[in-house]
Amino acid sequence: MALTQKLLDVSAGRVPAELVFKNANVINVFTREIRTADVAVQDGRIAGVGSYHGRTERDCTGLYLCPGFIDAHVHIESSLASPFEFARAVTASGTTTVIADPHEIVNVGGAQAMQYMLDAAQDLPLNVYLMLPSSVPATPFETNGADFTAQQLAPFLRDPRVLGLGEVMCFPDVVAARGDIMEKLALTQQADKHIDGHAPGLSGQALEAYAAAGVHTEHECTTFDEAAEKLRAGFAVLVREGSAAKNLSAIVNGLLESRLPSDRFLFCTDDKHLDDIARCGHIRWNVRQAVSLGMDAVTAICMASWNAAREYGLSDLGAVAAGYRADLVLLEDLRECAVQAVYKDGVPVETLFEGRSAAPVPDALLHSVHLADITERDLALAVSGKTHVIEMVPYQITTRHCIEEVPAENGFFKPDSVYTKLCVAERHGKNGNLAVCPLKGYGITNGAIATSVAHDSHNVIAAGDNDADLVLAMRRIREIGGGYVLVSAGRVLGEVPLRIGGLMSTEPWEEISQKASDVLSKAKEMGIPYPVDPFTSLSFLALPVIPELRLTDRGLFDVNTFSPVKD
Repeated sequence: MALTQKLLDVSAGRVPAELVFKNANVINVFTREIRTADVAVQDGRIAGVGSYHGRTERDCTGLYLCPGFIDAHVHIESSLASPFEFARAVTASGTTTVIADPHEIVNVGGAQAMQYMLDAAQDLPLNVYLMLPSSVPATPFETNGADFTAQQLAPFLRDPRVLGLGEVMCFPDVVAARGDIMEKLALTQQADKHIDGHAPGLSGQALEAYAAAGVHTEHECTTFDEAAEKLRAGFAVLVREGSAAKNLSAIVNGLLESRLPSDRFLFCTDDKHLDDIARCGHIRWNVRQAVSLGMDAVTAICMASWNAAREYGLSDLGAVAAGYRADLVLLEDLRECAVQAVYKDGVPVETLFEGRSAAPVPDALLHSVHLADITERDLALAVSGKTHVIEMVPYQITTRHCIEEVPAENGFFKPDSVYTKLCVAERHGKNGNLAVCPLKGYGITNGAIATSVAHDSHNVIAAGDNDADLVLAMRRIREIGGGYVLVSAGRVLGEVPLRIGGLMSTEPWEEISQKASDVLSKAKEMGIPYPVDPFTSLSFLALPVIPELRLTDRGLFDVNTFSPVKD
């Protein structure tokens, strides 16, 4: 922190502050108290909390003043917006800091994409700290767009905005002490930086080995028992509430019942679409949901601010106290976490976007969809007797591995209202791979939906009940340069173009949100059940590090055995 004479003069009461929040109910994250006081701001910093006067004063009687919210783990790309537009969207509901892992775009464009994200996040009215993608590709069992090796990763560790190594998804390699990940872990530890985890279901001695490797956090807990075991092993637990993965209720209820301390629990969204952000907000929704379950509001706010700042070494963020950055949120009430105003470095955040625009995008990232031509014949799936089926789990991104009979006609799988046809097609122009399997629980009827957002290799994934619409949807993805497309009866019903790496739009977030909302509404009308997010749930079905069964461009993959499925 750069000390200034003016800041200390204001703190000591010798001169008036630039801005004073008068008579606010101040959330103190150190003592977990709420006390009425003035908060003085000078040069973007909090000068003091007590009794102050300022050249500009805002009466905050009856309002609550708390630190800006921090998303401890997010993929900006999953919002569908560029970093600039993402910042516009989330700051409105009180998020002033994010710890972002750009492994989605880096899986498409490698080191060039990593540099783009750093450039695009520079000088935004949102603190964007980045984690370096650890697993690009996530596994050797799929085709992605580019590698991101230890040698490519190393120079980025010198950037002060890079906090460390992103979610280490290849946990079997870590536990076995093998592979490229060992060099990446060593480089990060030598730089004295943070390491994020991703190890769903890991337990016992394997979990101990994962912790011994220097991994600090876990955001994949779906039950409190899992969260408690990882907490006891030394991990900070990131409580996730996104568009598809909704783990907050299970973990918060368990935390309240257990009476374990909350100081190692943080909030994150991981993957959240703009329509959800527009409707219910960003991290403020995690706070609101936790309070609705019976958590003390101040505890929830600490999980949304101070806990994350401490875990990631952000020493001047996460508190309303002298010397901290004036990233502040004014709340009308605590139960609803209703945001009245947001200040970034002591300035109303909405004014900081005036006259700014998004960073330019490298041409290669605007032309990243190289999908081979696909015909209906390519989608034929021969079946005989029982076969492997991916079954979706409501409100989760985990799946079940089922072996059962599926509807067939002339020896080929024929989708119906229960069983959907799932397809993954390689789109990076490397091999033209195409894989097909039955999917249970998605429910789309009389149509298909396709997208170039398919974690983490981001090939084209599509689900539908007839081959003609599946082919049309995937071809349209190629024509628009990536995005989401919904088709029914040979007609495109809606689309969301995502030209930046096939993952993010170049449009304003309001337009992206409206288009996405329209497509989501129409998709829901086509039979997709409420617990399934038509976008996010589909996008995760290709991710071969989340149990139990996935489909990549190379075929079915059993995550439990961490090997391809053999008929």
